[in-house]
Amino acid sequence: MEKKDIERINELARKKKTVGLTVAELEEQQRLRRQYLDEFKENLKATLDQVYIEREDGTYEKLKKKPPRN
Repeated sequence: MEKKDIERINELARKKKTVGLTVAELEEQQRLRRQYLDEFKENLKATLDQVYIEREDGTYEKLKKKPPRN
């Protein structure tokens, strides 16, 4: 996400606290926040994909995703 987009998110948040937002601005804020969160999750996943765990016997195992709870 570009710096100008993050600045716009912050600008809309400040405006929402003071004078409120129009419907179009609320939609823009939601769209920008969703984009920010999606990119954040993607970057975190890429980082975790590079993590390995060292076992007691000295071997390395790639970090695995936990199975979902029932």
